Amino acid sequence: MENLLRSPFDPFTGNLIMTHPTYTQQALSRYNLPRLKRIAADLGATPTGDKRAADTWINAILTHQFAQLQKVDEQATAQAVAPEELRTVEISFYDHEYYCGDKLIAAITHDDNDFVTQRWVVMVNGAEIHRAATPMLCDRYIRIHYKDGSLPVQEQTTIETPCSTGNEIMAQIFNECENCGLELLDDGIYTSDDVKLGEVGCTDGVWWVIRASSVQQKVACESAESAVRRLSPSQTSLSVVKPLDWQELLDKPFDQLSKQEWLLMMESEPVSELVAA
Repeated sequence: MENLLRSPFDPFTGNLIMTHPTYTQQALSRYNLPRLKRIAADLGATPTGDKRAADTWINAILTHQFAQLQKVDEQATAQAVAPEELRTVEISFYDHEYYCGDKLIAAITHDDNDFVTQRWVVMVNGAEIHRAATPMLCDRYIRIHYKDGSLPVQEQTTIETPCSTGNEIMAQIFNECENCGLELLDDGIYTSDDVKLGEVGCTDGVWWVIRASSVQQKVACESAESAVRRLSPSQTSLSVVKPLDWQELLDKPFDQLSKQEWLLMMESEPVSELVAA
């Protein structure tokens, strides 16, 4: 019985291409010596030992086939190993960005123009390269063509950081606000009662937070999560407190002042004049 030898994956469909015939030991044992020699010659198998014996040629054919199968499997495995996994950043329901590490690869957006049947669009370098009826088809297009290297190369900004684009920064802040039950608006972060808590941002890869009560004082944070949580009313250490009069703070022993009270004192005009003097 002759079988078919597997060869590497088809680069377009991912399916295996079936090509060369292979032989089982049972099938080869039924052939005469001249036929075994022709099969060995076709396959490129070289026998070792007594070339007058049929077993010598059968062993040569089977050994050669085994070696070829190993090579094919290695090639198939190597091709099946994808490049670094792409990650998606959801900017909105209609906009997604695809990253490899910290590099932007492509984006999916939505075309809401009238009379358009394929509304989902793959964009690279601000140009349309593909259209589809669903975002899933656009996702598949990006991943397939990125894997085989046929996707156009996205130009990167001069300085690349983990939070290199404004869209990605806003997406991270939005997600953390959702986790904390807060609302992200154009001018800052608010509670569900429409009380402004402050602002969160990222500059040159450094996250920061400004509380609404701190008179535009930025505080550095480790991540978007820690920045948003500093504004959360559940964090008692940073909850909104009633401003204290600087004279009341001067009457309080210095070793009993909290960090927040020290900052309030330093921000007050009389204390600044006293320090300057």
